[in-house]
Amino acid sequence: MTDQPDARPETPSTLLLDERDGVLTITVNRPEALNALSPTVIDELRAVIDGVRPRVGEGSDWSLRGIILTGGGEKAFIAGADIKQMSAMDRASADAYTARAQELTSWLEELPIPVVAAVNGFALGGGCELAMACDFVYASENARFGQPEVALGLIPGFGGTVRLQRFVGAAAARELIMTGRRIDAAEAQRLGLVSCVFPTPEALLAGAHAALAEVRAQSPLAVARSKATIRAVELLSPRAGLDAEREAFAACFDSEDMREGTTAFIEKRRPSFTGR
Repeated sequence: MTDQPDARPETPSTLLLDERDGVLTITVNRPEALNALSPTVIDELRAVIDGVRPRVGEGSDWSLRGIILTGGGEKAFIAGADIKQMSAMDRASADAYTARAQELTSWLEELPIPVVAAVNGFALGGGCELAMACDFVYASENARFGQPEVALGLIPGFGGTVRLQRFVGAAAARELIMTGRRIDAAEAQRLGLVSCVFPTPEALLAGAHAALAEVRAQSPLAVARSKATIRAVELLSPRAGLDAEREAFAACFDSEDMREGTTAFIEKRRPSFTGR
């Protein structure tokens, strides 16, 4: 896969964008299709995330501190890939389609700011896979998760075979993928796929904003390095992971944020972080 920028549509046709208080809310807005991930949706999501990347990270002004990804309408977060469009694909076009979707999920994982999936309704197939690429998965009580691709003669193609077992363990991932079974929010939380469950869609979005408000009070540099280190050590041996964590921890002592944070603690005041 290549890491090439996408053309950035000035007004995405399938997304709603709302940025305030340092948080960008991205709403996939195809409720008539249960917000299915058509190639256009994927390309527009890629363009938005590609546009975000230069705005965050070391050397930026950290004006953007988090992203909320959600779905429009009452029925679905993202109900999956667009099956009507997929049915017309051949092997080559399917390979290109999944490559672009997988790269999108990698970009979400690699952003130095947290991304919250706010899941209301169906998060199936590609929708579940997109949620798993986010840092926090929050859900309303009516959320439903699953990887039902086997019913279509397919397997997960946007990272499901890789990420689901990291969330729920290999045994549960095998059972969910091979049966195509759907699970509700309560079971998803019990298995470790979901962090928090909220009673209503409104409470769900409020909870996502509250979590990111807590993040905004922290050092943006430390948050970015925490996210990067967690991702880096995920597949390492315990010894190699500890070595990587030690190196990242020591590097924090070169930062202004570390000096400000520790000094503010000693002086019993709120820190004023700059992200440097």
